[in-house]
Amino acid sequence: MRIILLGPPGSGKGTQAQLLVQRYGIVQLSTGEMLRAAVAAGTPVGLKAKEIMAGGGLVPDDVVVGIISDRIDQPDAKNGFILDGFPRTVPQAEALDELLKHKHLKLDAVIELRVNESALLSRVETRVAQMRERGEEVRVDDTPEVLTKRLASYRNQTEPLIHYYSERRKLSTIDGMMAIDEVTRAIHRQLLALGAIEPKSHARSAAKAAPAKTGTKKAKPAKKTAKKPAKAAKKAAKSVKTAKKAAKKTVKGAKKTPKKTAKKGVKKAAKKAVKKGSKKGPKKVTKKRAKR
Repeated sequence: MRIILLGPPGSGKGTQAQLLVQRYGIVQLSTGEMLRAAVAAGTPVGLKAKEIMAGGGLVPDDVVVGIISDRIDQPDAKNGFILDGFPRTVPQAEALDELLKHKHLKLDAVIELRVNESALLSRVETRVAQMRERGEEVRVDDTPEVLTKRLASYRNQTEPLIHYYSERRKLSTIDGMMAIDEVTRAIHRQLLALGAIEPKSHARSAAKAAPAKTGTKKAKPAKKTAKKPAKAAKKAAKSVKTAKKAAKKTVKGAKKTPKKTAKKGVKKAAKKAVKKGSKKGPKKVTKKRAKR
């Protein structure tokens, strides 16, 4: 699956690209991140790009196309990729078509995130103010002044791509002012409608997520088995206590038996003697009277 995300700066292309990467297991090819990495590394291309980006301009096409061509050839991009921030112009789109044709690859969909420019400017102003209050460093290309220039460049150079891809029946427009999760669901529906995603593969991804639930359920017996040793220990402690009590009783009983048993023995013997005497007496008397 190969997708292009279109939209003005701050429209949420980077956020949606990351969510698509997590959901479909494809690679995000962000020219902005690749160029910023070159700037951080201090390479000649990075230094040149730094001056251009600081002024709100665009990096030359030959540099960007060369970076993308090398990135597509890497193994992790075989399953698909998302182009974020490229193409920006019709000549770049034509160069990308030639590049993909040369590599025998097909572009599946172009998603446009349409937003309100005035709302974007207010968002950037708020974000920059909050970063400065926290003492964080603000990127030179992430200020309201630079954004104003970039929005003007987008209108003049990138908006023609909407017509370019619309003629090729690749374009799908989505309201980028919706909540993030709503935008994500809308993109998914469009990809299904365009055939960029197979329903079977989507069902497989849902099935793969299912074992995670069953795994959590299977983990419950482990808790029960973990509780069993504790219960066994309590039972053992109770049995020890009962054994101690029984031992104490036997000891007390052993101490008391010499005195008590002697007294009880005398009393029992006396009672037996009385009973025997009372039983024998009447019988002997009746026998003697009968003889007489």
